[in-house]
Amino acid sequence: MTVFLIILCILLWAGSIFCLYGRQTVAPALSFLALLLLSLVSENGFPLLPINATILTGWLCMTLVVTFATAMQAEAVRRQTRGMTFIIGGGITGLALGLLGFSVSSGLPLRYAVMVLAVAAGIMFGFLLYTNTPGGRPVRPGSGNFFRYLLAKGFPTAITLMMAGVALVLLIAVKNVNGL
Repeated sequence: MTVFLIILCILLWAGSIFCLYGRQTVAPALSFLALLLLSLVSENGFPLLPINATILTGWLCMTLVVTFATAMQAEAVRRQTRGMTFIIGGGITGLALGLLGFSVSSGLPLRYAVMVLAVAAGIMFGFLLYTNTPGGRPVRPGSGNFFRYLLAKGFPTAITLMMAGVALVLLIAVKNVNGL
């Protein structure tokens, strides 16, 4: 059952990243569902990762906020996929760099902070990179649409990727403690 739940979590996170391209209201919910299922995974009667009710409650609230904020956007903005490859690519790159937070400190809160800031910075830099392409001219800085579009597309992307980052930060912390 443990292997099945882990594979299901991985598939849910892959599906959430795929949904970021066109169905951004669903992506954070899939990511939260993966985090919730991962909290149920146990090995020899002990939880595999220390995902507690506080973590789940916080991410549930963030998921609800971003889902409702995305659902309240205009239909034209919700369906727009302009620059999402850059935004998602920047977020995943930021997540990978943010996981290096274990080299900065052994404290778990600082690891979370490094991961969260790196994902946010990656999304921002990915979007800035997109605005320098011919297709990104309408949302360039100074166009009046820059921050609206960045928040409309970057916020769901950030929450979705950060939930996967929480599990990865906890996995790195647990494996470093166990010496594996």
